[in-house]
Amino acid sequence: MAEKKSCGCAETDTTDTEKETEKAEEQVTGGAQEMFIPDCCRHKSRERSEKEYKELLNRLNRIEGQVRGVKRMLENNAYCPDIITQVSAINAALNSFNKVILSDHIRTCVTDDIKEGGTQKVDELLKLLPKVMK
Repeated sequence: MAEKKSCGCAETDTTDTEKETEKAEEQVTGGAQEMFIPDCCRHKSRERSEKEYKELLNRLNRIEGQVRGVKRMLENNAYCPDIITQVSAINAALNSFNKVILSDHIRTCVTDDIKEGGTQKVDELLKLLPKVMK
């Protein structure tokens, strides 16, 4: 019998969830991995202000441009340390983006959940932190 595991919003079958995750990780479209959201979590969302949305999108667009630049460097046989330097810059930009999202999540979603007497968002955050801190 498969072990039951809760994602925080509904009981799910661990075996099925793991299979779905593996399947989603294998799906590749246009060279980029598709985002996987378990069916039980699709109702979760976060409304952002227009300003916040634009700032986050601008960050991602800059990162995307950096990645395209590294691809061009590779195509043009750029010197390895130059490519590594640019990849380091991309990693730093992604980490910065992650910090903004994480800070916002703590200030809004987690704080609101605590104010309402819940602990689900805190538990979710505690499971997320080890992934973020790899």
